[in-house]
Amino acid sequence: MASLNSTLATVIPSSPDISKTATKRRLMKTHAKLTHRFQVSCNDHEKPPTTNPQPEKLILPPETSLNRQNVDRRNLLLGLGGLYTTTNLNSLPPVFANPIKAPSFVLGCTDSLWNMDFESGVRTGACCPPAAKELEMDYKFPTTGETRIRQPVHRASPEYIQKFKDAMQKMKALPDDDPCSFKNQAKVHCAYCNNSYTQMASGYPEKVLQVHYSWLFFPFHRWSLYFFERILGDLIEDKTFGLPYWNWDNPAGMEIPAVFEDEGRSNPLYNSYRNVNHLRPAVIDLDYQMKERNLSPLDQVQVNLCIMNRQMKRNASDPTSFFGGEYVAGDNPISSVGSIEAGCHTAVHRWVGDPRTPNDEDLGNFYSAAYDPLFYVHHANVDRMWTLWKGLGGEGRKEPNDKNWEEASYVFYDENRKPVRVYNKHCVNLEDLKYEYEDSETPWKSNPPKPRSATYTETTSPENVTELEFPLSISETVTVQVKRPETNRPKDQKKTIKEILLLKGINFNGGKFVKFDVFVNTFEDINRISPCESQYAGGFGLLPHKNSEKMNSMTGVRIELTELLEEINADGDDSVQVTIVPRVGCDDVTFEDIKIELIDVYEKESN
Repeated sequence: MASLNSTLATVIPSSPDISKTATKRRLMKTHAKLTHRFQVSCNDHEKPPTTNPQPEKLILPPETSLNRQNVDRRNLLLGLGGLYTTTNLNSLPPVFANPIKAPSFVLGCTDSLWNMDFESGVRTGACCPPAAKELEMDYKFPTTGETRIRQPVHRASPEYIQKFKDAMQKMKALPDDDPCSFKNQAKVHCAYCNNSYTQMASGYPEKVLQVHYSWLFFPFHRWSLYFFERILGDLIEDKTFGLPYWNWDNPAGMEIPAVFEDEGRSNPLYNSYRNVNHLRPAVIDLDYQMKERNLSPLDQVQVNLCIMNRQMKRNASDPTSFFGGEYVAGDNPISSVGSIEAGCHTAVHRWVGDPRTPNDEDLGNFYSAAYDPLFYVHHANVDRMWTLWKGLGGEGRKEPNDKNWEEASYVFYDENRKPVRVYNKHCVNLEDLKYEYEDSETPWKSNPPKPRSATYTETTSPENVTELEFPLSISETVTVQVKRPETNRPKDQKKTIKEILLLKGINFNGGKFVKFDVFVNTFEDINRISPCESQYAGGFGLLPHKNSEKMNSMTGVRIELTELLEEINADGDDSVQVTIVPRVGCDDVTFEDIKIELIDVYEKESN
């Protein structure tokens, strides 16, 4: 099979049409927009975890849990053995602000035990990093130092790659009690994902802390990579070393980088727990559905470009759609998921994860993901999406303007083995972080989805349209008529006020995989609609995720309709037909509401 670079020599960056000669097989209808939620499982079925000695965790009785409306948070924090008194009370946010605050490393951390299968699993469920011997201090940026340049790994020089390998080798050689060791860096991600921490520092010790599925996703991972990168540079005594990124949004980077496969186990970038069917020269599927599309490389690349356009542009015009929904102290995960996290981010995790292992280790499961060196270059490109998204322009492409987002904080070990607390508000400016991304072409910008046909005259017969009654079951395909708030709005208004389809109160069994797709005004065989066509509005996918409180979970989905309706000549219609197609695990899935709202790019939808 020819290499990807040679195969893609003639890729046309602007054409959304799929090659008809390379394959006669129709594309699956699975684009990856804000709502295409293939979420990687946070559950591990693992070996018995080893005991991690840590100070005993404070557990408050239910009646002392913080009530936001009639309890002064300071009264609770003063009772935490002094840990949150002198160092933190002076910096408490206003009384009605409730930002997530990760606990100190000196407090208790619980090893990941949800849905454990002690006979399986290839990684440990002991996710807790070494306990700190001192309370963390707020992180202060170094006043000196050059800007680190993060390069696309497929274009990196041999000298640069050797530095990367040397640094990784040194990190892997560190002892297990060193917080900078590769194993402990992986544990930090596992702990923050797999319910190892609670919101006790925010006054809710009974609530778990989760950094995925909400507006915490991007800033948490940015800070995580920041310290990982600085540790690598410190180990090779190169303060200019920048972590490379896996450029999977560019055709030339849409395969596992060769440097992660060469030389086998002697290579510190190698990992045996990867899907052997997806090694080079396989082209990545940024809308991976746990089965192969069997497309030609050119067709797969074209699908990927359309998917990236949806996730970065069409379905990411406002902070909530891109970053994810609000998540504050006292909330239960899961909140709404942003377009990139639910789309290409998770697709890459699942595409690389090894199906021969019990839990699709390593990248295919959150608890084990950071044990694969690919995790870090993958997330470097995810982080790059944040920078590119802001550069696309538009009134809404800014960070959330909310104190609860700005003041949210986490604890990491820095390159000096010191625990430090960092805040979302301090990771917005890359000049402060002293790193930047080397440019790479982004052909997805000019590859938007297009309507399957220029005109539609057919309609779905009335008997196939379900009258809206809630809760609405999607145990089988259902088509509903949804009224629009306005028609033929002025173009100037559409720039800042978007028309968004809201699927609200989605109740599902968190213990099993759930997947459904959403189509708008599709008047033909749904199986013939590809991710590059406008009528496919998006999808929702959730892998099993144990909730420590109950198995039934609830979330919501946002799908932007503004451009879609223009493309299918439906902007003048009073209502649209929304078709929901169950794919997997939807027998007991219900919706509490389906509506279309006009939402300002700076506002949230109504309750």
